[in-house]
Amino acid sequence: MAEEVQVFGYRSGSFSRRIELALKLKGVDYEHIEEDLLNNNKSDLLLKYNPIYKKVPVLVHNGNPISESVVILEYIEDTWKHNPIFPEQPYDRAQARFWAKYIDDMVVPAMQKASLSKEEEREKAIEELHKKFEPLENELKNKKFFGGDEMGVVDIVGFVFAGWIPAIEEAVGFKLLNHKFPNLRKWIDEYANHTVAKQVLPEKDALVIFIKNVSLKRKY
Repeated sequence: MAEEVQVFGYRSGSFSRRIELALKLKGVDYEHIEEDLLNNNKSDLLLKYNPIYKKVPVLVHNGNPISESVVILEYIEDTWKHNPIFPEQPYDRAQARFWAKYIDDMVVPAMQKASLSKEEEREKAIEELHKKFEPLENELKNKKFFGGDEMGVVDIVGFVFAGWIPAIEEAVGFKLLNHKFPNLRKWIDEYANHTVAKQVLPEKDALVIFIKNVSLKRKY
């Protein structure tokens, strides 16, 4: 019996793309089911599969739903052992989980705040974001990816800024990541040229339009 793998997601949302990237790196076929989140039009199936948080992404594997992107990534790793996205050694796996949590807890909120900041708040918001970027810049050092020569779970979680920062900068008209972060800039370039990641990265022009629309909705 063939496996049934579905991803309930939102193509303009970075958290759903994490799951798609992980599945593609594993070579797992899946069906993407698009949710209309921009208009807050959530399907009955999404609410059925994720009744607690009522949000994407949700992975449904042979009828069994799993929600929360990092939890889903761990499930993917445990279910499909080939092409690992987590390190093999326990300490290294713990470190990868730490940085994944750091990105979600510290970097994502700071990035959202800076992106949507008003002019009088902008300098302080960007300064706070840069403080959050500094540990990641130091962690990357001279590595191609956080996972080394190949993408790993920290790189996948980092999709939220690897795929979005260039588009956000164009949409809002100011830099989020400057010359002080050459390792992160190089990493974003490596991401954009990665054979598998390119299949999942959003089209920049469309994303710029989406970000501008979201900004207008939040502004008014």
